Amino acid sequence: MTRPPGAPRRRHNLPAGVAAGLWLVVVGLPLYVLVASTFQERDAYFDHGPLSLPTEPTLDNYRRVLASDFLTYLLNTALVTAGCAALVVVLAVSVGYTVVRTLNRSSQQVFRFFLLGLAIPAQAVIIPVYLLITQLHLYDSLWAIVLPTAAFALPVSVLILSGTMRDIDEELYESMTLEGAGQLRVLLRLVLPLSRAGIATVAVFSALQAWNNFLFPLILTQSRSSRVLTLGLYDYVGEFRVDIPALLAAVVLSIVPIFVVYLFARRQLVSGLMGVGGR
Repeated sequence: MTRPPGAPRRRHNLPAGVAAGLWLVVVGLPLYVLVASTFQERDAYFDHGPLSLPTEPTLDNYRRVLASDFLTYLLNTALVTAGCAALVVVLAVSVGYTVVRTLNRSSQQVFRFFLLGLAIPAQAVIIPVYLLITQLHLYDSLWAIVLPTAAFALPVSVLILSGTMRDIDEELYESMTLEGAGQLRVLLRLVLPLSRAGIATVAVFSALQAWNNFLFPLILTQSRSSRVLTLGLYDYVGEFRVDIPALLAAVVLSIVPIFVVYLFARRQLVSGLMGVGGR
């Protein structure tokens, strides 16, 4: 195909291509090891190494994982994730709407109070959180994971949703007010539809925080009936051996649900982080 007269000449960027290839190897090699190892027997894995191709692929690792308490851990994790995401969305929408529509000093102080949570790591307050959970008689329950996880996801969520709601034109608020709409109707009929991207961002963010949480389940739960996936992976780590293929099979199965959620919500997630406001 001939180049049109006056068209810029295409130049091949060799350094960028080499860098992209190296980055592909860096990202793809761990994924290959993760997936390929799940189709090997434990003895074959240790004999041939993690980079070898499975000579006799098997699904025994997945069968062992599904025959264990994995489904119980998965259900607990799903309940914690759904509860945390729902709680964060409800509270973040309420606080964000109040901050945006209440133009006084107290609302701004509340907003700064929520932003203060961004500077407090969970590790720094785990002892007070533990004491508070035990005083509420919630220790070793799923609520003991949901409530602190939602609390630490709330500052970022309020920041995202308040920015999203500020992108809504002031004229839309005024027109609904002139029509006699109250605050609740404005929230339900105007703010929520135009804040879909921000709400999706908050829901996915809080769900990821709950799904991957390790510290709160480790400290605030004890029994197997309230164990989540991040702790359930320890079932494949013994005192004298580690069943690495079964452990990696459990990791793959635990990744799939949250990855599917991300695939369906990735567009809203990106739009919400960019501050589009769902429009």
